[in-house]
Amino acid sequence: MSTLLERFLRYVQIDTQADESSKTYPSTPGQLVLGKMLAEELRGLGLADAKQDEHGIVTATLPATVKTSVPTIAWIAHVDTSPETSGKDVKPQVIRDYDGRDLVLPGDPTRVIRPTESPELLKCLGKTVITTDGTTLLGADDKAGIAVIMSAVQALLTKPDLPRGPIKIVFTCDEEIGRGVIHVDPATLGAVVGYTLDGFGADEIEGETFSADKAIVTIHGVNIHPSIGKGKMINAVRLAGLFLDRLPRQAMSPETTSDRQGFIHPYEVEGGVASVTIGLLLRDFDTAALEIQAGLLRDIGKAIEMEFPGARVEVAVRKQYRNMAEGIAREPRAMSYAIEAMKRAGMEPRILSIRGGTDGAQLTEKGLPTPNLSTGEHNPHSPLEWTCLEEMEEATRVLVELAQVWATKAH
Repeated sequence: MSTLLERFLRYVQIDTQADESSKTYPSTPGQLVLGKMLAEELRGLGLADAKQDEHGIVTATLPATVKTSVPTIAWIAHVDTSPETSGKDVKPQVIRDYDGRDLVLPGDPTRVIRPTESPELLKCLGKTVITTDGTTLLGADDKAGIAVIMSAVQALLTKPDLPRGPIKIVFTCDEEIGRGVIHVDPATLGAVVGYTLDGFGADEIEGETFSADKAIVTIHGVNIHPSIGKGKMINAVRLAGLFLDRLPRQAMSPETTSDRQGFIHPYEVEGGVASVTIGLLLRDFDTAALEIQAGLLRDIGKAIEMEFPGARVEVAVRKQYRNMAEGIAREPRAMSYAIEAMKRAGMEPRILSIRGGTDGAQLTEKGLPTPNLSTGEHNPHSPLEWTCLEEMEEATRVLVELAQVWATKAH
């Protein structure tokens, strides 16, 4: 586990925070830095074809040890971190033999990770917990997944007697802003299934995600000097406040939903008197419900236009990803072999749905069924983010077992 920990600590200290406003791919240069490092490490392990392409995507092939024809599978993780919290100058804190106490983060003592708020901590008693210092996120989403894949590759290379088929390694960029696999062609991977290593905690397998759209609401007002604004000014800032106030609050919001309930999530507001834009995420497991959510936004906009003649409200909706359950069902081995691998690794798997999305959702839509596996992530996108080294080690063992299951059963 010391090598696994060393890898993880090294990866999280590279700033790979994605930037949604960027027009480049990847959106930030740090992603190229980490990708180059990973390609070099993979070559150092003996994967001669490891490379970073012109888009920053890293690929490599772990060759088979069996002579029979075995399907290729893919292991996938993303190098970028969330744009919601800084990923610069990450100072990871390693707490060994965690004893159940509240974890006060030294960079900002007002930020405390408490078992009462993060009960998963109590499953890590006596284990090694890694946190941020409170001034940045940690980056376990998804550098824990990267470290797990790299450690599984090394473990398999040191045990050539273990049966395995060919395994494609893929590290993507800009997953956090929905662009992770726009430059990944499943046909070039040659895999029958993929697995994203981008999940919470331990012993979880996810074969279903939200369907997702993004909405941009633009409210156009009329700007004029406030001294002569009477009867002329239409303040888009005030109208934006009205628009937000009319969104559902007791239902259909992240604060009030769970399980299979969808939501509308306003996450960004920019502008001034003349014009304001509001960014909103539309999410539901039922894809058809996204149009209902978009219709609600349009209805609120029309009502504001009627109440304030001269104002104009535009609602633009862009597709992001779709529920991957149907695509995964077309290749039942994707889930059944993951379940068996997890059991072989000594765990009782839990089959869950993701209230969010991964690269796997878009890869599945492109024709590569791609469930998601646990890697020890907790409180992602937050300065309160943490991970557990032993959960990452368990995820590594699952991959080692998964390689063997595919090699021995998928003829």
